[in-house]
Amino acid sequence: MPLSATLPASMRHVDLQSFGAPEVMTFASGPVPLPRAGEILVHVQAAGVNRPDVAQRQGIYPPPKEASPILGLEVAGEVVALGEGVTDFAVGDQVCGLANGGGYAQYCLLPAGQALPFPKGYDAVRAAALSETFFTVWANLFQMAGLTEGESVLIHGGTSGIGTTAIQLARAFGATVYTTAGSAEKCAACEGLGAARAINYKSEDFVAVLKEATGGQGVDVVLDMIGAAYFEKNLSVLAKDGCLSIIAFLGGAVAEKVNLSPIMVKRLTVTGSTMRPRTAEEKRAIRDDLATQVWPLLEAGRVAPVIHTVLPFDQVVEAHRLMESSSHIGKIVLTLG
Repeated sequence: MPLSATLPASMRHVDLQSFGAPEVMTFASGPVPLPRAGEILVHVQAAGVNRPDVAQRQGIYPPPKEASPILGLEVAGEVVALGEGVTDFAVGDQVCGLANGGGYAQYCLLPAGQALPFPKGYDAVRAAALSETFFTVWANLFQMAGLTEGESVLIHGGTSGIGTTAIQLARAFGATVYTTAGSAEKCAACEGLGAARAINYKSEDFVAVLKEATGGQGVDVVLDMIGAAYFEKNLSVLAKDGCLSIIAFLGGAVAEKVNLSPIMVKRLTVTGSTMRPRTAEEKRAIRDDLATQVWPLLEAGRVAPVIHTVLPFDQVVEAHRLMESSSHIGKIVLTLG
């Protein structure tokens, strides 16, 4: 296992002794993990903050058995060690990637099949804002829902990390984008990213707006993170042969007294997934698509991560408070120096 330098025996990381509010997160020292076969060890320079981190901290999204219990699902930094069989990367490479856990730490293990080089011209902060949202959007919007050029899509939560990524990618691949957001400022931000129409869900009915905007036809795909609260409305705005792709349940996971007849009448598909339980092979396939289809867009400046704020590692509690407030537009990134 080649190393760039002698690794320290211990590292600083966020510690989660109990579940609850952001204040339950503290800092601790623990052993530096060593890469197993197929893994790389990254000296973390920046880490993204995501909704699944919040859910894990709250005790409602446990990590898989083999994953690190430390929070954090996306990092960027320098490769410092290689596990057996890794040939895609070398010590000293600058990489970002989707971790199975352990990102809120000075050192983090990445499966080599979930890592990518920094896009040309990117630093660690921008690279750390990519993996979780781009993996999720690519898998759900393009691989599963099959969004293609000339189609239309409704993206809920347009100013979230997922939303800002989905708007840009859908537009870059030739789709007409509609989105929802909770303020005039957020709606303007969505339209600035390429949405044809951003709908303020606090003052407008997105069903009525889309009916008018599409001449009653509806949209081909809905990317939804709300769940039960929007389920029936989402079915109503889909066009024939449309697809509803559910990626989170911010509005509840149990939908009661829902009229399911549109699924049959319009031949709709309802699908969804979470990223963390996917197999290594499935994540590698997403990674490979991103490398060939999306990284060139990032390097050409046609798509870019939207970063709301960058905070030092010591302010992880503040980062989670900001995430929970939903007042941000885009990504929240931690720097580890």
